[in-house]
Formats: sequence, C-alpha cells, structure tokens
Amino acid sequence: MSPDVLFHLDANSGHSLQKQIIEQITRAIINRNLPTDVPLPSSRSLSSQLKVGRNTVILAYERLVSDGYLISRERSGYFVNPDILNGYVKPEANLEAGQQQPDWSKRLTLTPSNFTNIEKPRDWQRYQYPFIYGQIGSDLFPLNNWRECCRDAVSVQAINEWSVDQLDHDDPLLIEQIQKRLLPRRGVWANEDEILITVGAQHALYLIARLLFKKQMTIGLEDPGYVDVRNIVSLGESTIKALPVDANGLVLDQSIDDCDYIYVTPSHQSPTTVTMPLENRRALLQRAADKDIILLEDDYESESNYHSDPLPALKSLDKNNRVLYIGSLSKTISAGLRMGYMVGPPKLIAELRCLRRLMLRHPAANNQHSMALFLSRGYHESLVKNLHQTYKARFEIMAEELHRMRPVSVATTAFGGSSFWVEGPKTLNARVLAEEAKKQGIIIEPGDVHFFSDKPPQHFFRLGFSAIATDRIKPGLNILAELITRLS
Repeated sequence: MSPDVLFHLDANSGHSLQKQIIEQITRAIINRNLPTDVPLPSSRSLSSQLKVGRNTVILAYERLVSDGYLISRERSGYFVNPDILNGYVKPEANLEAGQQQPDWSKRLTLTPSNFTNIEKPRDWQRYQYPFIYGQIGSDLFPLNNWRECCRDAVSVQAINEWSVDQLDHDDPLLIEQIQKRLLPRRGVWANEDEILITVGAQHALYLIARLLFKKQMTIGLEDPGYVDVRNIVSLGESTIKALPVDANGLVLDQSIDDCDYIYVTPSHQSPTTVTMPLENRRALLQRAADKDIILLEDDYESESNYHSDPLPALKSLDKNNRVLYIGSLSKTISAGLRMGYMVGPPKLIAELRCLRRLMLRHPAANNQHSMALFLSRGYHESLVKNLHQTYKARFEIMAEELHRMRPVSVATTAFGGSSFWVEGPKTLNARVLAEEAKKQGIIIEPGDVHFFSDKPPQHFFRLGFSAIATDRIKPGLNILAELITRLS
C-alpha cells in the first residue's frame, strides 16, 4: 500500500494539523500499514498532498523521530523504526469469526441502557443558541490559570510526589484546600479524615448507594428530581419513594417519615432551582433526627444566589451528624474535569475510601494536584466572582424576557442557579419543541425526564444560561417563543 493514500486531514477536527499528521502516521505504523524498508513521502510531497505548510510536516516527522517511531537516514528520508514494533503481536491473517459466539443479552444481570437519561448533543457548541444546562462556555474557562497549574503539576518535584502508587490516598494539598477554602464558604468545617475526593458528585452518590443502601430500605428522592441519582438507586434493590417539591423545595410532611435516606438539593433544587428557606432546613434536620433519617445533601450550585448571600449548607446546621455532604467543582470550573468531594463521619469515609480503592483506587493524582494548585493560588475565588457577575447579568435578562414571553411562564420563583425551569401550555410537547428548536440553532432540555410518573407532564422544559453568550439570549428566546406559539 502506498503511504501517499494513508493520510488525510480533517478541517473540523479539534486537533492541530501537526498533531493529526503525527496521530495518523503513528496509527499506520502500529497497524503495520507502513513497510519498514520504504521511505515515507518527503516533507515537500506530503505537504503538497495535504495542502499544509512544509514546516508542519517537518515538525511532525521530527517529533516522530524523537518519540522513536521514525528514523532519519541522510539523503534517503524518513523510515519506520523497526524496533518500535517489538512487543506488538502480529495480527492473525484471515481470522474468521467463530460459530459459537456467546449471547451476551442472556448474561447481563443489569441493563442500565434501558434507564431514562438526560440527552445532550455532543456538538452543542456549534449551535447558535445553546440554552444547555451543565456546560460552561469556553469564554469563561480560566485557560491561562489552569494551564499554569497543569504545567506546575508536571514539574520534576511534583511528578516525583504524585507518580508513585498512591493506593487509596488523596492529594494532601487538595484535601487542605477543600478543608480551608471551599467548605468554610458553605459554613462547613471538617477534619482531613472526614473528606474523600471523588470523580464528580455522581461518583460520590454511587459509592454511598453501593455501601449503604439495602433491599428493605426506602430511599426518598425529590420529584421532579435529579435523573442520575434515580438511576443509581435503581441499580440496587431499595425502594424508591418519590417526594414532592414546591416553591420551598422538598415538602416537609409525613410523606418523608418512612424514608431511611433522603437525597436533597436545598441550595437550588434540581431541576426547579428553588432554594429551601433556612427555617425549612432546620425543620428537615429535626425531622431527620426524630425519624432516624440520613440526608444526602448535593450542594451542586451553592454559590449562585443573585438577590442575597447564599444560605448556609444543610451540613453546617447539622448537630446530629445526619448529613452526608456532596460537593462538586463541575459547575464552576468545568464539567469535563470530573472533580468532586464528599464529607461524612470518619468511619464512613474510611469505608468509602476502601470501596473506592476497589473501583479505581483514587481519582487521577495529577488532576488532583492541578486542582489543588488552582485552589491554593486563589484562582477559584476569582473564577467564582467572574461567573457570579456573568450569570447574574444573564439571569436578569432571561428573567425579564421570560416574564414577557407568552404563552409560557417560569414555573418556580428562584433567585440563583444557572437555569430556569419553564412551564409551557399544557398542550405543548416539549420534546417536539426541542426537536424543532434544534432546527433553528436552539438547544433546550425537555423536562419530562425529571419526573417519576409513568406518564410525566410533557409541557415543562429547562433553559440553561451558563453556556450561551449574553447577547444571544434575547434573540434565542424570541425564536423559541414563536415556536411555542406555533406548536401549542
């Protein structure tokens, strides 16, 4: 096979031209598509074929020589280094599929793919009006500060500290920063042995469910509520009890009394965004103590209150050690970094740490250290301040526009978070609206997925504003209003 036909560049790829060339040549070498005795195309020939600068090809070739994939022979060109293939098993030629393939559908003990999940377009960034929830616009990402921390996390000294087997331990500096910077902002005080690092809040919830939930238990979940926690609990044999929410969050009545555990989002209820008042928080804690209930507090959007100071976390008011506190950095830095933490009594944290070790030992040590540096240098506080100013401006614009927008209404009165929970006319199907909106460059989130009912209401939807540019909010909502009128 001629090497000339193996390489092509993708203009829509997120990788640089040089990196694409390196990746394709590396793949071709490993797959044994390139002979070792035939030179690769000259830099001039390949640059002409790919329509890129010759220096781009030269730099790619030099990098491959440095990495040991190619060798350079004077006046002969670049050749595949035959030593690079040592240790790779040569593929079996003409291997045909056997006739005794297992039926994996009969071997599965669980089918998580059947669960209802929130769906988000992977290419949401190409849409003009991304009212998507849970994503942060790239213009708000602290690129230079994060690069600095990542660079310092791979210094020789830092690598010597985190590259060894950490067993089940977390980065000491990260634990310290959570203990001294993040938790005090929520009124929470914890010792080092009361904190565990997780791969996001969802990981913390999975660990808790795996360790604590049993068949005869009742787990109370807000309805409407967080879809992923519902699916996590569904993996086990515990009984799920849907608990209603109102303008003050979780409804505090006798319906919660028979629960063993209750998952609650008091700062901004998911998905309605309402905030539980202070008196309700105290009442919930007292009821939990009286009825022997453990509360799982997901404090996922604690910082975003635009009319007053944030209320203290439920955990900060807990005198009886009945609250397991779950925090996340996904809503401030980046959802893709998957960094969270939880706070609980030392005995429980020790057992959760042992369980986590069986799953993944610990979250990646280099990522932990990068995050620790980011927190220790005050970059997170600066980011939170910037996000708060930006989100507040967007919140006020959206609140004003949605107030005028007919025939929909904001379903709940909320003063924070990064989204609006919207109720359309009862004749509206939000899933149909979402599909039509995508054709107009608009992303919204249908709300039916958040309800427990077999026949959930179809006219609710969520509009996020963390990823959409401020100047696109009004025109996007105007288009959406026209669609709602047409489809209702």
